[in-house]
Amino acid sequence: MEIKESQIEGRNAVLEAFRSGKSVDKLFILDGCQDGPVLTIKREARKQECLIKYVTKERLDQISETGKHQGVIAFAAAYEYTPLEEIMKDAAESGRAPFLFFLDGIEDPHNLGAIIRTAYQAGAHGVVIPKNRAVGLTPTVARTSAGALNFLPVAKVTNLVQTIEALKKEGMWFACADMDGEVMYRADLTGSIGLVIGSEGEGVSRLVKEKCDYKVSIPMLGKLDSLNASVAAGVLAYEIVRQRDYQ
Repeated sequence: MEIKESQIEGRNAVLEAFRSGKSVDKLFILDGCQDGPVLTIKREARKQECLIKYVTKERLDQISETGKHQGVIAFAAAYEYTPLEEIMKDAAESGRAPFLFFLDGIEDPHNLGAIIRTAYQAGAHGVVIPKNRAVGLTPTVARTSAGALNFLPVAKVTNLVQTIEALKKEGMWFACADMDGEVMYRADLTGSIGLVIGSEGEGVSRLVKEKCDYKVSIPMLGKLDSLNASVAAGVLAYEIVRQRDYQ
């Protein structure tokens, strides 16, 4: 079955999408357009904390499938997001300590899809991504997850730092992937844990890293200094599985 990301064009259609509660990943608006209907759309977009991009008419015409965009085009997620509270509730009811992936700025849809697949296979309860500066649940992500997205919930949060702070108060510990961290075999990765994986180029951001309880590294025997984000996520995830379930 083909998986499609919904493209919504026209002011009334876009406004209705927001008001109906549809998960909209990004919104393109004609740069400089400030009339009443567009301001209303922007207000609804901000309530959902949707990413807004201001572009030229030429760019909108290029994106448009209908030629009747009226200065606004929205893209809704291919899959619906799950509230983090619901993921945590399900984790608590599972009989196993919560195990979640937190992704800090993953922009490559293939990496996100591969990480979701790994998280599901490793028994994680869910994946958490930020609303800005990160890829959403696009068709490419869904295809790359090889079906895992049908079973593993993904939450989208406004602020990873605040989310981590809140979950730490509930007893969750956070380990982030960092080349300068303690070798993963020496770290205690049992119990309620959040595994934080950074972006492909920059790694885990400074503010997020500061909130993590410890930094863990993967032994590197070659001359390159890092692994692909999805590969690193897989290696660390299965060290967590080993410590939690096979000791």
